[in-house]
Amino acid sequence: MNRVNRLIVGLRDAPLVGKLVRKGITVVSYTGRKSGRTFTTPVGYQRKGDTVDIQVMMPDSKTWWRNFNGEGGPLTLELDGAERTGHATSHRDDKGRVTVRVQL
Repeated sequence: MNRVNRLIVGLRDAPLVGKLVRKGITVVSYTGRKSGRTFTTPVGYQRKGDTVDIQVMMPDSKTWWRNFNGEGGPLTLELDGAERTGHATSHRDDKGRVTVRVQL
């Protein structure tokens, strides 16, 4: 995890601001399709019921979301203080924006 991501995770866990930060930022964990390694990264999200949408910022400079192309795959998120596992799929719209949708 790079320095910026460590800072964001630290803010999520901070006593004073953590509760506010956790409302819009979660930590996801997944296994890379090619490498088989487990990765963890903080992401912004929106949740409606059992659906979590992650808007990937600057998707052309990131690769993690590509693990969920096609039929997608499993992804674990920290939500409401607990780990939840769901099935994630990624989609790029006609403007180049990428959303990873997780069904819990």
